[in-house]
Amino acid sequence: MSEKNGISRRVSLMSCCHVARGVQTTTHVGGSQGQFPITQNVTVVEGGTANMTCRVDYNDNTSLQWSNPAQQTLFFGDKKALRDHRIELVRASSQELIIRISDVILSDEGQYTCSLFTMPVKTTKAFLTVLVPGRPDITGFTKPAMEGDVLTLTCTAPGSKPAANIRWFRNDKEVQGTKEVNATGKSFAVTSSLQFQVDRREDGVAYTCSVEHVSLPNPYMTTEVLEVHYAPHLEITHSLIIPQEGQYFKLECVSIGNPIPEPVLWSKDGGELPDIERMIVEGRELTITTLNKTDNGTYRCEASNHLGTSSAEYILFVYAKDFPWPTTDPNAFAQHGPDHALIGGVVAVVVFITLCLIIVLGRYLARHKGTYLTHEAKGAEDAPDADTAIINAEGNHVHAEEKKEYFI
Repeated sequence: MSEKNGISRRVSLMSCCHVARGVQTTTHVGGSQGQFPITQNVTVVEGGTANMTCRVDYNDNTSLQWSNPAQQTLFFGDKKALRDHRIELVRASSQELIIRISDVILSDEGQYTCSLFTMPVKTTKAFLTVLVPGRPDITGFTKPAMEGDVLTLTCTAPGSKPAANIRWFRNDKEVQGTKEVNATGKSFAVTSSLQFQVDRREDGVAYTCSVEHVSLPNPYMTTEVLEVHYAPHLEITHSLIIPQEGQYFKLECVSIGNPIPEPVLWSKDGGELPDIERMIVEGRELTITTLNKTDNGTYRCEASNHLGTSSAEYILFVYAKDFPWPTTDPNAFAQHGPDHALIGGVVAVVVFITLCLIIVLGRYLARHKGTYLTHEAKGAEDAPDADTAIINAEGNHVHAEEKKEYFI
């Protein structure tokens, strides 16, 4: 008898499931008996967990069933109908059926159906929305990049839903890229490109791609640090502004380049260092332990990397020991010697002012000389003959004397 009852129950279950697949969705209560099942839409981030809940306020021991968007039965009451290890039962009773979908993927998205097996069957829909942020990936980096190269960095957020927003940062400052969005089925592929010419200032700069999405409390970020190789540049610094005989003197060859230019080679007046006992080379530094007049000359340092060679020169003049100018601490490095450009500028200004004074003075003397000659001949221009001209000129002299006596 029990075996017959078991067979009858299985037949009843199969027929119910078959009926559920063929039921048309309705949105109103048929008659006064029973109620429609109540569900809620669910939104979940890809990889997360979605709980699908169906309940009724009153049920006369009728079964509830969950079906997926393909109308495959997931659970009929507490009985699992679809073999998917990600889907499991949370709670089953006459008034409630809750299932859990773990590790949600985009294909899980769609309309799920909860059915209440009354006569007629009543159904309610619940939509499962899957958000896909899309993790960023940066391409286009050349390691190392060469100074002068043009780089195009591309950040991609594949398969985002809805479309993600991409932002670029150069260190901590935002820079604008060129954005493109392409639909791929239910999701979107978002790309943003950044193009620039590389120079040595870009060495060590961090470029960050930030992906913002409605599903993320904080944006996804990925960072690449740019390495730039460039030719060397050298400068020489010195420890004394006024080097004097008997002093300790140090030159340092400061090099800028990537890779670091080495080794550093020192020379004097185009040849080797003449006194290796007093002239000590340690890496980039040249030290002369005791200066004397023979150390006068041009000192040169040279270094190279695979992109080029650079050099710098320093002209050393050693002053007498009793030279009155103050010296600096031998252990302190002075960056610059006397400013010859400033001195030259001052001299040029003085010469210019002197020339201007000479020109003005010359014009002044020439003008007063002309006035004297004019007064000397005044009164003789209109005379009919020489005797009259002399008399007129003498008369003018008399008037001039009168004026002179008057002013005195």
